[in-house]
Amino acid sequence: MVPIRTETLVVSQPTIRRAHDFDAKRDAKALHKACKGMGTDEKAIIEILSNCSSDQRQQVKQQYKAMYGKDLEEVLKGELSGNFEKTALALLDQPWEYNARELRKAMKGAGTDEAVLIEILCTQINQAGEGRWGTDELAFNDVLAKRNYMQLRATFEAYKQLTGKDIEDSIKSETSGDLEKAYLTLVRCSRDCQAYFATCLYDAMKGAGTDEETLIRIVVTRAEIDLQTIKEKFQQMYNKSLAEAIQSDTSGDFKKLLIALLH
Repeated sequence: MVPIRTETLVVSQPTIRRAHDFDAKRDAKALHKACKGMGTDEKAIIEILSNCSSDQRQQVKQQYKAMYGKDLEEVLKGELSGNFEKTALALLDQPWEYNARELRKAMKGAGTDEAVLIEILCTQINQAGEGRWGTDELAFNDVLAKRNYMQLRATFEAYKQLTGKDIEDSIKSETSGDLEKAYLTLVRCSRDCQAYFATCLYDAMKGAGTDEETLIRIVVTRAEIDLQTIKEKFQQMYNKSLAEAIQSDTSGDFKKLLIALLH
């Protein structure tokens, strides 16, 4: 039996949790009121969507349909616009439906957005599974795609003790191109997931332009997993808060909704 050195694991903290005083009927009524008449109450929409969990939002959608005979997504599409609309609709999705649509978008057209594929796969690594380790691609796929981060860390440590090689060195010698980049990113993400997403967020906002799609995707998909921890990592790495960065790079109701999700 090879002894495995255990690492100090970061306890992941979300920014969004299940609302204790949740009432789907009340929220459905409030959203209906917010979208009724000549104007739209964006503040009310932000408060409702950012203060309940994904499964609770699904209950609100179902309640809205039952009460008013309309799909909530279609109502919001008629009332909102731009990145605020995109973020609100992403919040109303089931997480796997949202990720599936993002994957289709990343693979559509002439090129493939490997960065998006890797980012979504990093989010999806949360299942335990059996597999084998080796240097062929099927073995890499089996290990990387079927284990959670804790299992991956233990596997990489055991691999190093058994072979005397770091897993990153083995990947570099056995793969190349986009496949190598994907595997290396997954390994680095497993070793410090929050640092990886903090870097993605920083890259999305650095320079002259802002990658709003990445901001939406990470903030929405990580809010109930580890966004609070990502915020702390962002502060450590870049010496400024994630909220400050988002406030300086976004505007309007889009900014308000993202900040609300950061809590």
